Amino acid sequence: MDLAMAAAVLLLAFIPLATSIGQERKMARTLYYRAVAMGIVDGEMEILRAGEWRAFGAGEHEYPIRAESASQLPEGVFLLDRGERTIRLSWEPQAPWRGSRVVREFPLDAEP
Repeated sequence: MDLAMAAAVLLLAFIPLATSIGQERKMARTLYYRAVAMGIVDGEMEILRAGEWRAFGAGEHEYPIRAESASQLPEGVFLLDRGERTIRLSWEPQAPWRGSRVVREFPLDAEP
């Protein structure tokens, strides 16, 4: 009887532990995707600020990514939105649980 009780107590202690480990793995993967997307968007934003933004007309465009690290991201799209006074580059995952939207913007009147 004591052995059965000890096994039950151990089982009840390990079930929450196992589920929390699974949740932490999911959170870590989501944060990894966000970090990769931020690195890509920040790097591409530097290229755009250097004058590459002039190659795009007004409006929203799908932005071609040159970074090899983009292969580490889940399905998503990089979008460039050129307004009259701002340029906005963003990454949007297709599935919201696979990362969060990353957006960077700069005003055109503050060119380097």
